[in-house]
Amino acid sequence: QVQLVESGGGLRQPGGSMRLSCAPSASIASLSTMAWYRQAPGKQRELVASIASGGNPVYADSVKGRFTLSMGSARNRVTLQMNTLKPEDTAVYSCYGTGTAAFRSWGQGTQVTVSS
Repeated sequence: QVQLVESGGGLRQPGGSMRLSCAPSASIASLSTMAWYRQAPGKQRELVASIASGGNPVYADSVKGRFTLSMGSARNRVTLQMNTLKPEDTAVYSCYGTGTAAFRSWGQGTQVTVSS
């Protein structure tokens, strides 16, 4: 079964940058919509950014101007570039995507920790 696989994550100091990527574990025709969510301990899951193929990304207010979501021209990978990281960005980040042939999947999640 094809699933989304995330890469990136880890520990950064406040003000630092980090890049997360998400792609299917095996080839699919193309992705249609992709989104990144995050969940911090004791908090509800939050939509961070989303993008539809051919469309512009949409961001949560808390990350506007700091995070950039992009989908590759081949529509088989998305990248979340996170700049000017803050401690409140600490969370488990998960991608969710849909694609051709009724593809729908969550990634396994990756921990992002921002701390000095």
